[in-house]
Amino acid sequence: MYENKDKMKVLVTGADGFIGSHLVEALLNEGYAVRALSQYNSFNNWGWLEDIQHPDLEVVTGDVRDPNLCRHICDGCSVVYHLAALIAIPYSYVAPDSYVDTNIKGTLNICQAARDCGVKRLVVTSTSEVYGTAKYVPIDEKHPKQPQSPYSATKIGADAIALSFYNAFNLPVVVARPFNTYGPRQSARAIIPTIITQIAAGKREIKVGDLSPTRDFNFVKDTAAGFIALGKAEGIEGKEINIATGTEVSMKETLEMISQIMEKDVKYIIDPARLRPSGSEVFRLCGDNSIITSLTDWRPKYDLETGLRETIAWFTQKENLAKYKTGLYNV
Repeated sequence: MYENKDKMKVLVTGADGFIGSHLVEALLNEGYAVRALSQYNSFNNWGWLEDIQHPDLEVVTGDVRDPNLCRHICDGCSVVYHLAALIAIPYSYVAPDSYVDTNIKGTLNICQAARDCGVKRLVVTSTSEVYGTAKYVPIDEKHPKQPQSPYSATKIGADAIALSFYNAFNLPVVVARPFNTYGPRQSARAIIPTIITQIAAGKREIKVGDLSPTRDFNFVKDTAAGFIALGKAEGIEGKEINIATGTEVSMKETLEMISQIMEKDVKYIIDPARLRPSGSEVFRLCGDNSIITSLTDWRPKYDLETGLRETIAWFTQKENLAKYKTGLYNV
């Protein structure tokens, strides 16, 4: 595939997913040459990359659980954005071994490959779930880690692996910790697309889990911009950095805002299958973004209503809604 030799080449793992595909688009728009890792499958399907056509995009299929593959894809890249992970919390209750293999071992493989290949910056993706239910808000990067699900436990482990490579080998690692990202292309396992797709499919009784928890919602374009800012800011190696808005809203308020925007009068039904075990639910998240705003020029550009309107507009397009199984609970 064509590659402009004058452009900086960057690698995005997990590029076929929700946030990864938006990050790929943002990087291409900023003039980078992007190597994008899509998880190998026998259908040769590139996920959300299927609709992204660009002369500076190179799609590679593989799996971060393979160390040799990781070394191959890191070769020649100046910056690596490592997003590949298993992220569904409910599925981590069922298949925790898979999360250890992908999230911890996969991150180890990328760190070793980045070290061997002389990568100039490795941005490792964390999650606000590592904090668990807030002991205080806003949650800064010094907040205690609380592994309230197998998923969050593996992300805590992955973060620790990455930071150990900074401390032991001076690998230029930055741990990016986005709070709850939403937007077009998000999996229906998450609360916002779950609500939108059910309403768009004509349902008036919306199945949900616990609506009392609060979240700090980041529109996906803001999250992608945060990643890019952390990929090029100087002097931030070895740091854990939140990508957050500093605001919080309950799931119930979010549902009400969505129904108002979509102009539909709906009722919600608590579906027991969607409830987390009592000790696993994260009841409050609201992030402190003072570090990223002090060290970079990043600022959130989208408020929740603006982001929801853009998200709803995408999901309600017939061809996009058809990609979702609105009658099934997406674990």
